[in-house]
Amino acid sequence: MRIADAFRTGRAVFSFEFFPPKTEEGVRDLLATARELAALHPSFVSVTYGAGGSTRELTIDLVARIKEEIGLETMAHLTCVGHSAGEIAQILDQIRDRGIENVLPLRGDPPRGETHFVRPADGFGYAQELVRFIRSRWDFCLAGACYPETHQEAPDGETDLRHLKEKVASGVDFLITQLFFDPSDYFAFVERARGTGIDVPIVPGIMPITNVAQIERIAAMCGSRIPPALRERLDRVREDDEAVTATGVEWAIDQCRTLLAGGAPGVHFFTLNRSRATRTIFERLQEAHVVS
Repeated sequence: MRIADAFRTGRAVFSFEFFPPKTEEGVRDLLATARELAALHPSFVSVTYGAGGSTRELTIDLVARIKEEIGLETMAHLTCVGHSAGEIAQILDQIRDRGIENVLPLRGDPPRGETHFVRPADGFGYAQELVRFIRSRWDFCLAGACYPETHQEAPDGETDLRHLKEKVASGVDFLITQLFFDPSDYFAFVERARGTGIDVPIVPGIMPITNVAQIERIAAMCGSRIPPALRERLDRVREDDEAVTATGVEWAIDQCRTLLAGGAPGVHFFTLNRSRATRTIFERLQEAHVVS
């Protein structure tokens, strides 16, 4: 199934994101998590791609196995990092040959230990270049990343939006945002995006908080602001893992309710390969009839 078709049904589109584990045990745990979350009937799940292609084969294998063995629609992430155009063409052929119809092209972060992205020889330096390359030879449904609080490397929000518009015009079917914690940031971003002529679905990305130090590190890396009200709540329970998770779940539920009531086309959950918090959020939304 092409994920873009799900946005035409009139129902909210819910999805879960995983990352490729480093061990066989981790792979087994991930597949178990995917099976647990399959009971929630998400529209699709996605699997990320390691810097420099370090998890290339595993990403392709996981999206194929989740689709074949568990029956969920899948999307493979693909980055420009460390690959020539010829290598990326081979990867795209592998993805197509495994029956995957959906791809999220990204520039990608620098490999661990490096601070700046370096354009690979005979490769691509921007996601929009990768989008155009894919559109020239393959018929995938393509997602794109966007940044409600502006990409960290962009000089300002207007420049960031201009580049996003170019990426969408290159052939992106829908967008998924970077994680954020204040729904007003999403709504303001969507309004500005629509003002530039971007008309594809923009799905908010939500990361349930289960560990304070972890979310602080991730937020700093992504340029995501932790609102004072949320930071105050987390500081009160920082040393209590159960209380942190409960706080994160409640905040995410409130986010989702506000986002969906305000017209968001769905929610994309960054699961960190765990099912408990995401499942709790989803089931609570179902109980409140926010999710059908």
